[in-house]
Amino acid sequence: MSPAIPLSEETLSQVTTEVARPGYDRSRLSPGIVHFGVGGFHRAHQAMYLDALLEDGVDEAFGWGIVGVGTMPGDARMRDALQAQDCLYTLVVKHPDGHLEPRVVGSLCDYLFAPEDPGAVLDRLTDPDVRIVSLTITEGSYHVNQVTGEFDPKDDALQADIADPGAPRSAFGFITEALRRRRAAGTPAFTVMSCDNLPGNGDVAAAMLTAFAALQDEAADGPALAPWMGEQVAFPNAMVDRITPVTTPEDIEALATRFGVADQWPVVCEPFTQWVLEDHFPTGRPAFEEVGVQLVDDVVPYELMKLRLLNAGHQALCYLGYLSGYRYAHEVCQDPLFVDFLLGYMEHEGTPTLPEVPDVDLAAYRHTLIERFANPEVRDTLARLCAESSDRIPKWLVPVIRHQLEHDGPLERCALVVASWARYAEGVDEQGEPIEVVDRHRDRVMAAAAAQQEDALAFLRDETFFGDLAQQERFTQPYTHFLTRLRTDGARATLEDHDWT
Repeated sequence: MSPAIPLSEETLSQVTTEVARPGYDRSRLSPGIVHFGVGGFHRAHQAMYLDALLEDGVDEAFGWGIVGVGTMPGDARMRDALQAQDCLYTLVVKHPDGHLEPRVVGSLCDYLFAPEDPGAVLDRLTDPDVRIVSLTITEGSYHVNQVTGEFDPKDDALQADIADPGAPRSAFGFITEALRRRRAAGTPAFTVMSCDNLPGNGDVAAAMLTAFAALQDEAADGPALAPWMGEQVAFPNAMVDRITPVTTPEDIEALATRFGVADQWPVVCEPFTQWVLEDHFPTGRPAFEEVGVQLVDDVVPYELMKLRLLNAGHQALCYLGYLSGYRYAHEVCQDPLFVDFLLGYMEHEGTPTLPEVPDVDLAAYRHTLIERFANPEVRDTLARLCAESSDRIPKWLVPVIRHQLEHDGPLERCALVVASWARYAEGVDEQGEPIEVVDRHRDRVMAAAAAQQEDALAFLRDETFFGDLAQQERFTQPYTHFLTRLRTDGARATLEDHDWT
């Protein structure tokens, strides 16, 4: 068998026809979008949509090439992979029947590693041709205080950027400094497009970035930027959806052996994809509607549907599944006991908190989620779904609990999900094996979990994550009951023995 071909612009013509390749002239691409946070999801979603638009021959799409930016030290790996491949990468869609559908995506035209050359990032951001700055920086990187909802500036990089705006380190620092320079040059502001899993992600980005700019304004001389941002910068809300598990060595090997492509960092994903986007782009945007993006006036109903059913649904299955000995989402969603619990959460606790969702059959949507979660080819790890819970549970599940408390609705399933996180955070599964808890607040979370040996509500007492839930008896009663059962009898027995009607 011939060795796999290292992916690059030069070798693209040698790639087997089993792998779809850009049929458009990439030399015509020019930057119109700068994206912070180039990971698997961005490359399976936003970059894929632009690639599809280019493939359709939409001429104006060539002015919307994407320049990726990494601000974290760990982003050096993405820099190395993409620069070695002329910013090409392979997107492999994994169908439930085992069929793989690979395509080389060509919509990324450059990648900049900010710690190495911050000036190059600022030069690109101040280029008048750049009209959109997009974000997949993870939920925690918006620095929202979970209790107050206000901006939390404690992060070291933010503090450095407040003290010295001209030498940014964080995504927030680069965006505000670029806007400051664009204003000074008379260049129109770019649109900031968040693609992270946050309720009202555009509104959150607007509030947090403007608050950050206001702190910079207080610390520096010159005209204030924050009021100008409020008037000139658009922040459309968006709902994004595609299950994109972490690329494994096996994925890289399968691409090389089955298709002859040596890609340093391909992306794997499910077939389903959705993007609902507010059409608020004063300086223009790609014709995304031509490739299936839903352009709407109000994203909120779709966004809440996804956050409270899909995202919170992932939390409803991941801790219980992991404690029971499962390691992949599809294993959990092929077990009727767990499927019944998950559907029960979505139907009886999640769905009643939703407004009307235009043109969506919610019952069908719930069952579609189970089918997606059960795709055995995606092999989405429970460890991935359990990671960064302190950023996820407060945003995805706690609002459901709040709604049900206020409306006297059912919340026992929510209580079990939170209790299963508390049990998971103890760091040992039901087989006595250690759990690697991945969370930016890991020490704090695990310390609270350890304290529940003496205080059953210790985990709930962190108001940053839960507000006053520890004082809400209608929640604490089922929560403490389930926590005890999880610790004494295990997840499966807890699900089997409880009457969920």
